[in-house]
Amino acid sequence: MFRRFGTAIAVLALASVAPASHAAEFPAHDTRLVVPFPAGGPTDVIARILAQGLDARWGQPVVVENRPGAGTMIGAAAVAKAPPDGHTFGMVISAYTINPAIRTQMPYDTLRDLTGITQVARANMALVVPASAPFDDLPGLMAHARAHPGKLSYATPGPGTATHLAGEMFKKSADLDIVHVPYNGSGPALTDLLGGRVDMMFDIVHSVRPHVAGGKLKMLALTAASRDPALPDVPVLADTLPGFEVYSVIGLVAPAATPPHLIAALQESVAGVMAEPAVQQRFTELGITPVASPPADWNAFIASDIARWTTVAREAGIRID
Repeated sequence: MFRRFGTAIAVLALASVAPASHAAEFPAHDTRLVVPFPAGGPTDVIARILAQGLDARWGQPVVVENRPGAGTMIGAAAVAKAPPDGHTFGMVISAYTINPAIRTQMPYDTLRDLTGITQVARANMALVVPASAPFDDLPGLMAHARAHPGKLSYATPGPGTATHLAGEMFKKSADLDIVHVPYNGSGPALTDLLGGRVDMMFDIVHSVRPHVAGGKLKMLALTAASRDPALPDVPVLADTLPGFEVYSVIGLVAPAATPPHLIAALQESVAGVMAEPAVQQRFTELGITPVASPPADWNAFIASDIARWTTVAREAGIRID
């Protein structure tokens, strides 16, 4: 799972010195970056950082177009139906690979109608509980859940989200009887967690870290494969549940018929922007890790992630239609 990040540093390093061989003929005019969320959110912020950097590199306007709704499918559909000339591409998140696993009705075929440009970045998630919880570590939580089957609950921003499926993976991997409580967004879910009305939650580290620092939440474990140097005292779930590994991912896609040399030009340019020290610093402030993977690696990840989430959704009985 998520094994394709080893080339990230090399890709970024090469991008900072490699000549823009593919970009010499591209773009011919302004480009459109479709974002499947309203303006102002975290994904939109990342998109605008990239757009600003690409604009400077290309000398052509990069217009961010917000197309929210339908679990990110409206934005992805707009990209799938765009002319395949490299001048329209879109930002996607984990929902991009989750939607095919949980929905039978979609306005596009993820693997047939779209192709990957690059995985832009990934964000680590954490399992957090209220400060008042009667356990201080993951084994303690699991023991408490087993002693009180069906009593503990976990909050999510809604059904079919990455944190929902992470919760179901945890539930199955640890063989626990815990209850899913979906909310309409991460804000209300986090509010109820802070208020002790739910018992646990998976969320992006950057979102929960201030509450942990303020003594309102306890961070029991991270979902990464190995410990985070920035949080050396926080274990990973894989220490207790071997093989458990989940990230929130962010990437770029284009219409499937986009010529490979244009996909390469887009990836090369994005990797170049992400290699800039100011951009890397901004990503660090947002709590995300740059990846800038080659198109082949990103496409392979998309296919494998759809297969993985399909298994998780089937075993958990998750369907949204």
